[in-house]
Amino acid sequence: MSTRAVLEVIALDPEDAVAAQAGGADRLELVTDMAADGLTPSPRTFAGVRAAVDLDLRVMLRLADGFAAGDVDGLVRVAEELRAAGADQFVLGFLGPDGGADLDAVERVAAELDGCRWTFHRAIDRAADRDALRKQLADLPGLDTYLTAGSAAGVDDGLPTLLAEARRRGEPGYAQRLLVGGGLRLDHVPTLRAAGVDGFHIGGAARPGGWDEPVSAAAVAQWRAALDGA
Repeated sequence: MSTRAVLEVIALDPEDAVAAQAGGADRLELVTDMAADGLTPSPRTFAGVRAAVDLDLRVMLRLADGFAAGDVDGLVRVAEELRAAGADQFVLGFLGPDGGADLDAVERVAAELDGCRWTFHRAIDRAADRDALRKQLADLPGLDTYLTAGSAAGVDDGLPTLLAEARRRGEPGYAQRLLVGGGLRLDHVPTLRAAGVDGFHIGGAARPGGWDEPVSAAAVAQWRAALDGA
């Protein structure tokens, strides 16, 4: 493969971050409250993780469980606070009641990010029309990644969609990196790498002891080796 695959690991705190870096992660997705599938961490948590590692950090902008934006003023405010603390990469994604992108919310938050790079997260897997959503968002500043399993049910179900989208790389709406995550297993890696997918995202897979245990550097290293060897 010509491109080294990016391995992104979910981190909740500095201990996770240090272990993920030791295992060979390229980037962290920083969240809190995985019981709600990951919400915005505090600026203090961000600062602690930033001080602990020199990896790229993407910080979640999400104030409540689900895929509705909710309090957009609040989202803009926390984005401003995190940027003031030094955050320069983010993760977000909001759907309207019709299952399309909530363009008003996404555009308002993206404007606050002022060109910072960001990921549209797995809300795309709940969208009524993935292709339409990608085209709606195609020209938003900073959007460089889609975190997706290809399906709300996970990678097993979404693999055909992921492979089809990988083939469209470079088309309008498909310039962004596919970052595959959500029920991702090591045995999916060879097929995805062969298709040219170069982004992989792990959460539970980095924690053999479950979410109550910290990230395992050894588990991350196993993924690093699999990605580099695929």
